[in-house]
Amino acid sequence: MGRDTIADIITSIRNADRNKKGTVRITSTNITENIVKILLREGFIENARKHQEKNKYFFVLTLRHRRNRKVPYRNTLNLKRISRPGLRIYSNYQRIPKILGGMGIVILSTSRGIMTDREARLEGIGGEILCYIW
Repeated sequence: MGRDTIADIITSIRNADRNKKGTVRITSTNITENIVKILLREGFIENARKHQEKNKYFFVLTLRHRRNRKVPYRNTLNLKRISRPGLRIYSNYQRIPKILGGMGIVILSTSRGIMTDREARLEGIGGEILCYIW
């Protein structure tokens, strides 16, 4: 039985954000590398570094937090896995959902690689909906 690496990284980031951790370490694969690039480009994480330990590669992600706030901590990073190994969800470019009216992003796996919903709409291609981030 295979592991769902996308769900693993989403859960790791979500748990680190809820526990106010500054960094999180995830395993490196081609899919996770593309998702980390999207998160970095869209501004959901501050920094990403790639490390090697005993022939295995890891990403160390630095999360964004609101520091020195007097109000109770509110979760600023919401991630939700949509398509999973047991139930794949596909969409054409016209029916890709908008998250919070365009404030969040949808990450898709298309025939041209992993991209955001805005990029897929501009190129006019659909694909498998991997996750929502807002």
